[in-house]
Formats: sequence, C-alpha cells, structure tokens
Amino acid sequence: MSTRLAVLISGNGSNLQAMIDAIRMRLLAAEIVVVVSNRKTAFGLERATKAGIPTHYHPLKPLLEAGQERADYDTALAEMIAAYKPNWIVLAGWMHILSDAFLQRYPYRVINLHPALPGQFPGVNAIERAYEAYQAGKIKKTGVMVHLVSDEGVDNGPILATREALIYRSDTLEMLQQRVHQTEHQVLLEALHRVIEGDE
Repeated sequence: MSTRLAVLISGNGSNLQAMIDAIRMRLLAAEIVVVVSNRKTAFGLERATKAGIPTHYHPLKPLLEAGQERADYDTALAEMIAAYKPNWIVLAGWMHILSDAFLQRYPYRVINLHPALPGQFPGVNAIERAYEAYQAGKIKKTGVMVHLVSDEGVDNGPILATREALIYRSDTLEMLQQRVHQTEHQVLLEALHRVIEGDE
C-alpha cells in the first residue's frame, strides 16, 4: 500500500510536478490524494487536474472578512484534508504559516520545503534575500532544506534533508532562482523517500 500524500501549494507547482513525475516513474512509492491551494489562479491546480488528482481551493480572505479567526481557517483545512486520509502533508510552496489548530491534527506529519539552508532567511523571499546577502559579501552559498513542522515557528523543526546551492558572480536573481528551484526538486524527493522508506 503506497503512502498517501496531501500537497498544499500557493503557486506554480513545479515541486508538485516533480512529485507527480517521480510517482509516475515509480521512483517514489506514494500517491498524491489531494492538492489544496489558497490561491485560485495557482498553476499547480492545473498540474494536479491534468494528473487526475482531486483539488480544492481554500481561500483565507473570505473567512476573515466573515469575522472568523485564523484558527477557524486551519481547522476547516484540516477537516477537508482528513477526508483523504493522508499519511503526510507536504507544504510545497504553501504561503501560509499553519497554526496549532492544524498542526495538532497532524503532529509531526507535516513536511515543509524552504529555499534556504537551516537557520538562514526564514519566511518569504528567501532566494531574493540570499542573493542580496551574497551581493553584500555576507554569504557565499545558499541552499534548500526540507523539515518537519513541529510548531508555529517559521521554517524551523527537525531537518529531513538539505542541499547547498552555489551562487556565482555572474548570476542574475533569475539564474539563482532557477538553480534553487532545481535543487528543491531533488531535496524534496530525497526527504520524501526518507520518510516513506526510512533511513538506509
């Protein structure tokens, strides 16, 4: 029986596509049972639909405008995902910090991908901030990490996998973004293989 994954996205979904391709090629013993986006125009929803994966659009703004709390949003999200009985929740470009209302429902079963090395550039725009730090002579490399989400902290938690990404003098921001995204695909699959198959 393959491992059941729920994937949360907010944008293009290139990491989702890497997972879909790895599963199709039998490189990852898993099944993506649902894809949820907080943005209606996220291209990742189209990727999921093309692959025959159920999708949901779960926006935050309407709930807040209706007077509900952020925890209500996360509780509803957890309920929605629970119907698909996932073993793991994968945050692949999900641009919300999940509250305890969600995390307590899936303790140590939420996996986050972040385009920076542990302890560096938590939060949004990590690649842009790394590029600026390199230009200022503060760093010589950046990277990608995948970690378990254990609490409401931003981009911290037990590390599953990391990989460095070099920065070159000739790099534009777009070149670095492309290199980091390519690294993301590799590291995410490595981390998923680790939690599914165990350490060898």
